[in-house]
Amino acid sequence: MARMTPEINAGSMADIAFLLLIFFLVTTTMDVDTGINRMLPPPIDPNAPEPPPVRERNVFVVLVDAQDRLLVEGEPGDINRLREQAKEFLLNPDNDPNMPVKETQTIEHIGEFEVSRGIISLQNDRGTSYEMYIAVQNELAAAVREIRDEVSREYFGRRFNELTDEELVNAVRLAVPMAISEAEPKDIGGS
Repeated sequence: MARMTPEINAGSMADIAFLLLIFFLVTTTMDVDTGINRMLPPPIDPNAPEPPPVRERNVFVVLVDAQDRLLVEGEPGDINRLREQAKEFLLNPDNDPNMPVKETQTIEHIGEFEVSRGIISLQNDRGTSYEMYIAVQNELAAAVREIRDEVSREYFGRRFNELTDEELVNAVRLAVPMAISEAEPKDIGGS
């Protein structure tokens, strides 16, 4: 007499596997990479006239080479002094003719204000480490943030990030623009 092997009913196995898959997809948290919060400029209008040339005195050049060495205005630099150098450049407290031009503008909620025409140009080599690039970028952004805090405290009695009225935020942004230009990485050298 032949013995029959019992069959396992696998009809609902696919349903169970599908439910388990859905359960794990819903309950699993995914690591999301976060980046640097930057607003990119709008695309250039092909019909727009050529922008006027930027005067050399209005540009603060910061270079980082492949060995993570910092050059500030053509001189060897120190990351620990970069923030203060950038602030001094943008503020031009002594109206030095070799530093950026300041243009008087009437800004709503602030009034007459001397706005710096200074631009910080950050350039790096393709071999620059990510850590150094981020450190330099953080110092430059911190310089602008500190100047905005000073202006905000002077005119509104609070730090810039504590302002809740969008009009006041925009007024401080007009007074202290985030003028950091990041060039595409290239081979700067530095062997």
